[in-house]
Amino acid sequence: MIRHHDLWQALDTLAAERGLTPSGLARAAGLDVTAFNPSKRMTPSGRPRWPGTESLARALDATGTTLEAFSRLLEEGHAPHRAGRPVARMRLRMSPLSHLEQDGMFDAAGLPAGRHWDAWDSPGPADSDCYAVMVDTDAFDPVFRAGAVLVVSPGAAVRHHDRVILRRPDAILCAIVGDGGDDGPTLRGIGAQDGMDIPARWTDHLHRITMAVL
Repeated sequence: MIRHHDLWQALDTLAAERGLTPSGLARAAGLDVTAFNPSKRMTPSGRPRWPGTESLARALDATGTTLEAFSRLLEEGHAPHRAGRPVARMRLRMSPLSHLEQDGMFDAAGLPAGRHWDAWDSPGPADSDCYAVMVDTDAFDPVFRAGAVLVVSPGAAVRHHDRVILRRPDAILCAIVGDGGDDGPTLRGIGAQDGMDIPARWTDHLHRITMAVL
């Protein structure tokens, strides 16, 4: 049986392991910033208030967490700041988003390369090919606000509704993957290009955004 306290505690753990507050996790998931606040966990009459399934799904998607991994957090049932809890970290290459268009940032396979990268410690586990992108524009607000850091996986499978970095020789964009067709996936712009269809090219590199850290 899932207990009200354990479910909220698992969400707190998920946020803490990625260096986020409950408000930060809600913002990363595209929810109202108060959605996961402790003050919202009980009704004024004292009845337990549970997070909705859509809110949970969006939090898992924003942090790149599988349902299986979240279930393990739920089973552990302990506080996010418990002493001795190991947190897996990895040092990733990081670049401002606007710098990704420079020559030499990626190799022929689309993987980060060269020396024009900074280092950044990921607050959670990441694949060895992952890299981090610091959003240095407000063009993708409110989905990705200026100052957010995106963890990006070149090798992760891209699925319907995934948020991706679209890399092509003449542009770097953030987009959402739509339904696939005979010519490949459709892409929908976000932020300043919200709702606009972006024609896909066979030469495009689509790198899945697995985590957003604010």
